[in-house]
Amino acid sequence: MKTSLDRLLGDGYDIRLRPQYGDEPLSVGMSIDVASIDSVSEVNMDYTLTLYFQQSWRDERLASGDPRLNLTLDNRVVDKIWVPDTYFVNDKKSFIHTVTRKNKMLRIQQDGTIFYGLRATTDLACMMNLKRYPMDEQNCTLEIESYGYTTDDIRFHMLGNHAVTGVDNLKLAQFKVTDSKLVIRNITFATGSYPRVSLSFRLKRNIGFFILQTYLPCSLMTILSWVSFWINHEATAARVALGITTVLTVTTISTNVRQSLPKIPDIKALDVYLICCFVFVFLALLEYAMVNCTYYGNMARMTKAKLRRKLTEALEVSATARGRCAVNLDTTGNLLNGLRHIATCPHADHVRHHVTRRRNVGFQTGAQIRTRGLHSSANGKRRSGQISRNSVGKKKRGYGSRARKSISNLKLPVIRDVSIIDKVARVAFPASFAIFNFVYWTYYIF
Repeated sequence: MKTSLDRLLGDGYDIRLRPQYGDEPLSVGMSIDVASIDSVSEVNMDYTLTLYFQQSWRDERLASGDPRLNLTLDNRVVDKIWVPDTYFVNDKKSFIHTVTRKNKMLRIQQDGTIFYGLRATTDLACMMNLKRYPMDEQNCTLEIESYGYTTDDIRFHMLGNHAVTGVDNLKLAQFKVTDSKLVIRNITFATGSYPRVSLSFRLKRNIGFFILQTYLPCSLMTILSWVSFWINHEATAARVALGITTVLTVTTISTNVRQSLPKIPDIKALDVYLICCFVFVFLALLEYAMVNCTYYGNMARMTKAKLRRKLTEALEVSATARGRCAVNLDTTGNLLNGLRHIATCPHADHVRHHVTRRRNVGFQTGAQIRTRGLHSSANGKRRSGQISRNSVGKKKRGYGSRARKSISNLKLPVIRDVSIIDKVARVAFPASFAIFNFVYWTYYIF
């Protein structure tokens, strides 16, 4: 056996020349067994693939004609025979497994047919279109090509009807392999035309992780921002704190999501949702600013109108009493000029005396009412001494019915100071967000 092997690999074998040199192109068969797709990286635009790669060709120089010489040889013999110069075109970094020895296999049959296989893990480039991320589908390929031999020297073909196996058993965390396709074609460069085998995988992303990690928290933060519409507009601290908290939370979620994605100019589907959630939350904060401005603006206008009425009454009293300092509000121009006019009027003391007199009259009237009440209560006490004990018992029994009647007449206070802007926002914001979600999911899913 040793003598036969030494004779086949002796000085008569030239490793520098391919089999059938100067004749027809050498036919090299291939088969691929996909072991696993370990990871898919959107940041680096690549994926990691572990595969068993087998090649077969016929080298008549190694034909022995002896059925006993169907040999399975050590991987070190590979360095002593001619092998195709195939390589992975889109490879970034790869290695052949070496535990416990180099994972290479070499078999030589009696007719010179050689089977050469190896187990390798490689990082392959995969240009991804992330416009529909995370509801996207990616097409990642494995490109196998001859580096130096053109189509005049080598041609590729697949071994058998099941040259690609293991695809149906692939399990990925975020993806599902929906389809695979094998294509053999020739690629033309400036140095010639080269044979290429392309194995493509159709990867569909699972959206469940993103619903729990991104979509649901953003939706809840958006809904939480609407709680401020039911908080009284005078509770400034509560509404502002709620608005700022939701804005910062949505911003934090957006930042964490973008850290795991490449910095590309394309707007992704997830970006659209995050931006819209941020807009809804930010508009909820601006809504309170509008409510606050409207509320205090109305208070200022009411106060100004009240002062205007008082000034008008004072001017009317002054004009009626003396007829000398009658001043029309239109001629004074504004409240400040009217007040200055009263202050400079020679009969301003009479106006102030008139207003003070009206207040004193009201005070005397109230005092008289209270005095009458005291006399009435004193007379009532004198009369009460004359009431019999039976009538006292009847009154005590009547207290319970009157108390029950008064309790039944109690009503819950009705809040009437709700801003019209809040009332509109309570309906407009949820309706708009529901319409947005309907359009969003319909467009990107269907």
